[in-house]
Order: sequence, then structure tokens, then C-alpha cells
Amino acid sequence: MGEVVNLRLLRKRRVRAEKEKLAEENRVRHGRTRAERQGQERETALQAVRLEGHRRLGSEKEGQ
Repeated sequence: MGEVVNLRLLRKRRVRAEKEKLAEENRVRHGRTRAERQGQERETALQAVRLEGHRRLGSEKEGQ
């Protein structure tokens, strides 16, 4: 005779596998790690500070 199989467990495994596959697709499509996001935010803030540091003082009018 064949092996006894619990259909409920097989169904749950299949559902978990489908959810994991969908989650992986979403991570690839939408995701960056928290470290990547924080690194980008730090870099953007640093660039803003550097740009502000190079601002010329003197005339308050734009374009002169």
C-alpha cells in the first residue's frame, strides 16, 4: 500500500508556499531593505548639508 497522507497538511503547505512566492515577488518589486532606505536618507541629508555649505552669502536677491 501507499503512504498515508494528511490532505489538510498538504493543503496548508501548498498555501504557505504560494504566499511565500507572492511575498518574494513583492520584495523584489517594491522592496529595499531598511538599511538601504536609511543609507539613502543619510546620503540625501549629507548632500543637502554640503549644498547649503556652498551657498554664497551676500545678495539676498535671486539671480544676482
